Amino acid sequence: MGGGIINSIAGGGTLLTFPALVALGVPPIVANATSTLALWPGSLTSFWGYRRAIEPIRAWWLHWAIPSLLGGITGAILLIYTPEAKFAALVPWLIWGATALFLLQRPIMKWVGGHSGTNAEVERAKPPIRFLAYQFGVAVYGGYFGAGAGILMLAAFEMMGLRNIHTMNGLKNWCGLNINAIAVAVFVVSGVIIWPVALTMAVGAMAGGALGSRMAQRVGQVWVRRAVVFIGLASGLGMFLTRH
Repeated sequence: MGGGIINSIAGGGTLLTFPALVALGVPPIVANATSTLALWPGSLTSFWGYRRAIEPIRAWWLHWAIPSLLGGITGAILLIYTPEAKFAALVPWLIWGATALFLLQRPIMKWVGGHSGTNAEVERAKPPIRFLAYQFGVAVYGGYFGAGAGILMLAAFEMMGLRNIHTMNGLKNWCGLNINAIAVAVFVVSGVIIWPVALTMAVGAMAGGALGSRMAQRVGQVWVRRAVVFIGLASGLGMFLTRH
């Protein structure tokens, strides 16, 4: 539920759910897969909320879905075939990297806000190949671990020429929906999901998302963001020290 609230208000819910599962004794790869499945319903509801915002670029949907799906399945398969010990060694760095991306979110959004306006000619053009290749790389990371992938996508959309923040968020949610859907499918087939935990967390995440949407205008984001950063730094340090 806390992860759903954080995702709704400031993003970064994975930085709470993943370390919590590991702290409870769940192996890192299983914890990552279970957390991804638990939070996926939130990406579905987020996309539904932004569906009208990305209607002007409906012709782009398939263009962005293909690299997102291909990258997501690649990242998920890489995770499944990563030895548990090696992934455990990577975990602190993945968490710290995701925390750094979370810290960069506000400067990036200020930068995007400074360029806000209409999408102009971009809406009528096909996405450049280099940005679709970049999206594939982001999707590989998203399928493998995922926290902070949305920040990387928003930065690329701005560089591509999109200016409407609602359109950008909608496209980000569409890409994330595809990345996580294919990753979840791989995890389910591979049998690395702890279903009672995942389903219970999914209910909590959906409730948290609904509550967070109401809290967003009443709770200062700065305190939520500080809490997420503290959790990310502390959990990464804890896992790093435990690893040794």
